[in-house]
Amino acid sequence: MNDTPAELAAITDLLVQQLAPLRFGPPVTHVYQPLDYARPAWDAYCARFGRGPRPVLLVGLNPGPFGMAQVGVPFGEVAAVRDWMGISAPIGRPANEHPRRPIDGFGCTRSEVSGARLWGWARDRFVTPEAFFSRFFVANWCPLVFMEASGRNRTPDKLPTAERLPLEAACDRALAGTIALLRPDWVVGIGAFAEARVRRVLGPDARSRVGRVPHPSPASPTANRDWAGQMDRALAELGISLT
Repeated sequence: MNDTPAELAAITDLLVQQLAPLRFGPPVTHVYQPLDYARPAWDAYCARFGRGPRPVLLVGLNPGPFGMAQVGVPFGEVAAVRDWMGISAPIGRPANEHPRRPIDGFGCTRSEVSGARLWGWARDRFVTPEAFFSRFFVANWCPLVFMEASGRNRTPDKLPTAERLPLEAACDRALAGTIALLRPDWVVGIGAFAEARVRRVLGPDARSRVGRVPHPSPASPTANRDWAGQMDRALAELGISLT
């Protein structure tokens, strides 16, 4: 029996352990760790779709407030995870919950636009999750959600150096372990920062090739103009076939 999900769980356990003691100061006021309170959904995602090597590993930056923060799955737009992937699991709550960013789990009614675009693209191109995940796996480099007092999301690259370096070290180790486990031909960053972390982790002598696709965030003006078509073209330019 393939034990890849058990090995992904071990990588996750170590990452959670190494991130737990880290502390983050202003302007960050709240930090969510969905690999803790939403761990059952992450484990279900890995058990169902994380078995064995595959050609392409897609790497995102960190969770969005209405995606993985809610349901524990990268880019986890609720409808896509529940209805397309068939994943549903009990979701807890972070210890220090921001009043403007409550965790409602699979009851969340807000759509994660980035996730709706990414998983909508996967559904439209591959129809079934089994067909998509036979070729791809999606992971985030960092599992933590950082929020300011206003509820505004703060990405890891904006953290002060003293806070960022231990975070990067732990997340890089977890990404290296995931790459070694899945042995992809391509590791593709979703956006420039994720690509940079991948290149740093793999170094110049990597077996896997490295590339980038555009991030589907609505904060990016270009992503709001046919992101799915941009995704197709970016993969084609890398030489990654969808058939």
